[in-house]
Amino acid sequence: MDFLEIGKIINTHGLKGEVKVSVWTDFPEDFESLKYALTKHGGAEKRLEINGVKYQKNNIIVKFCEINSIEEAQGYKNAVLYVPKEELPELPENVYYIADLIDCAVFSEAGEKIGVLYDVFSTGSNDVYDIKRENAKNLLVPIIDGVVKSVDIQNKKIVIKIPEGLD
Repeated sequence: MDFLEIGKIINTHGLKGEVKVSVWTDFPEDFESLKYALTKHGGAEKRLEINGVKYQKNNIIVKFCEINSIEEAQGYKNAVLYVPKEELPELPENVYYIADLIDCAVFSEAGEKIGVLYDVFSTGSNDVYDIKRENAKNLLVPIIDGVVKSVDIQNKKIVIKIPEGLD
């Protein structure tokens, strides 16, 4: 079973056990459709049933059934939340989980292997592919219109057009 990290508890909220969560997905509303999230607590995996979700600036406030006081909530601070991949709603067309993109071979339009996708990060205005190349520095490619030509998750292959000046 594949698991995806979906956020991190960054603080308590109020006195009744609500927690502030930094969301690690492009779709914070996914939390509303989830019944639970998993985390590590006290060295063991813990299932937390979601009882409510509210929105606050760039974070969300989550009420878990198992956390009922600020003291209990403090014990979960910095805990990473994850769920089985199949529990998440289906992604829109041409949208992928970063975990599925990592380790994909990256090719140019001409079919030349550029390297392997090492990481994806956001700059705020767009994502950037961090491509690990053999015998060269990593190549950072901004993912803007026209750059990604195809993504084949099954065969772990991405074809891109490298913007001028980056190669």
